[in-house]
Amino acid sequence: MTTNTLALPQVVSRAEWLVARKALLTKEKEFTRARDALNVERRRLPMVEIEKDYVFDGPDGKASLLDLFDGRRQLLVHHFMFDPSWDEGCPTCSFTADHIGDRLQHLHARGTSLVAVSRAPIEKLEAYKGRMGWKTPWYSSYGSDFNYDFHVTLDPAVAPVEYNYALLPGSGAPPGGWPHEGFGVSAFLRDGDRVFHTYSMYARGGDVLMGTYNWLDLTALGRREDWEQPVGRSDGPAMSWLRRHDRYDR
Repeated sequence: MTTNTLALPQVVSRAEWLVARKALLTKEKEFTRARDALNVERRRLPMVEIEKDYVFDGPDGKASLLDLFDGRRQLLVHHFMFDPSWDEGCPTCSFTADHIGDRLQHLHARGTSLVAVSRAPIEKLEAYKGRMGWKTPWYSSYGSDFNYDFHVTLDPAVAPVEYNYALLPGSGAPPGGWPHEGFGVSAFLRDGDRVFHTYSMYARGGDVLMGTYNWLDLTALGRREDWEQPVGRSDGPAMSWLRRHDRYDR
């Protein structure tokens, strides 16, 4: 339920607050240890060799998946939702891209490259990238199977519609029809000229990449989206408030 009257926390003494804060700190530490253990499991996942020759269009011409590593050992791919018929990239993916920034040196220092990949033609990607002021390398996968194989472009005419490791029920087309674009992030590892797929995540798995959300989660009012509790702190459905960063009312 959307409301303009937000439910505020209870007012207590500093001593009472400190008791509650320490109790929450115990749970936060448990969560941190559980997250560390989960990260260990993620690193121990088996991997699959990529045997298909994907070809991408980049600002400097054609590129292979191996080229996207730019000589580094690891590669992260932001599957950016940008249908070839669109003139702008997805607002949510734009929100994610805003948090990457232009300081990729920290990733590079750990032998890891990061790129964005979309189905829109490279000319549209370069124009939108310039408008938004991003520095992350961006490649077009148009004409290849890449988006379909990694289940971020969904089209029942190409393959069973699967997203976040589940077949989607029903045969009705989404708003805008097929194909339908989805968000995701994939990780790859290089061993010489051999490339391996090690990990992909979708949907709310991307929350951890959206720094604004993580900052808001530290506040009393939170994200103010309708899935949050307690009821009464919502300004609308998830991400309904979100705009491209040059589209907020100034």
